[in-house]
Amino acid sequence: MGVENVSVVFKLYCLTVMTLVAATYTVALRYTRTISAGDLYFSTTAVCITEVIKLILSLGMLSNETGSPSRLKKALVEHVLCSPKELLKLSVPSLVYAVQNNMAFLALSNLDAAVYQVTYQLKIPCTALCTVLMLNRSLSRLQWFSVFMLCGGVTLVQWKPAEATKVQIEQNPFVGFVAIAIAVLCSGFAGVYFEKVLKSSDTSLWVRNIQMYLSGIVVTLIGVFVNDGDNVLEKGFFFGYTPWVCFVVFLASVGGLYTSVVVKYTDNIMKGFSAAAAILLSTVASVLLFGLQITISFASGSFLVCISIYLYGLPKQDTSKVKNVDHTDPESKQKLISV
Repeated sequence: MGVENVSVVFKLYCLTVMTLVAATYTVALRYTRTISAGDLYFSTTAVCITEVIKLILSLGMLSNETGSPSRLKKALVEHVLCSPKELLKLSVPSLVYAVQNNMAFLALSNLDAAVYQVTYQLKIPCTALCTVLMLNRSLSRLQWFSVFMLCGGVTLVQWKPAEATKVQIEQNPFVGFVAIAIAVLCSGFAGVYFEKVLKSSDTSLWVRNIQMYLSGIVVTLIGVFVNDGDNVLEKGFFFGYTPWVCFVVFLASVGGLYTSVVVKYTDNIMKGFSAAAAILLSTVASVLLFGLQITISFASGSFLVCISIYLYGLPKQDTSKVKNVDHTDPESKQKLISV
């Protein structure tokens, strides 16, 4: 789908929202896991509640799309109640996304928000690889070059991770990096898998989201009781929840859906600028809130990542429409000579 023709002001609005959502979510989640006052909440319950909110919002969007309660009921019966195979198909990305979201909490419990934001851009090469393998697409030489540049930038950032002086809890950067690695693998696979499912039929995006979130609720509930079952039964499902935690859940649920809607009004270059701006905002916030100490390796690695994101998003040069010149034609020769 091409980018729709809309005003520059609206595109800037979309870019601003995408940037603020990405940066604010990362910083707020880091805050709730490290220096927020009060008892620490169970991250598995936050992931589960996020799925519930996404389901409710998707139902609202589908209701608006269908236009009447009767059509909404018909769509739900046809695509949900009477389509167990489709639910099973969408349970695959549900499981993968559940793992990804839980890994994000683990990573931000052990790594600074800025380091996380930079390292998480590894989702680009992971998604690119999955796209090549699963959708049979090709990448240009510039895109492959930007992928390797991005990996080099992340290596610099992780070579000697920047430390946050205001965070007093025990952290393990290696655990954080492994969590991010798992998260980006999940992000790449689930995103491409979901795209393939969407393009395999004319079923509405919101119907597919509902199918996925229903499975997601079941998967995340299992995760709650496997990982924190005894503690949840003893202390309660919402133990440790503060306004900041609720804000994180809100950003995770609304932000993802909103971004998926406005992406059609932006292009890859704008999304690249958005990712780079989110890295910059996360870095500034980390310095102010967590006492992040910027190192030369972090700064240079972040710069390489931002440049690689921009290069990866540049449109491919279309040579399919270049007209071949018949050099045997005398008229063509005359034109070439005159040039």
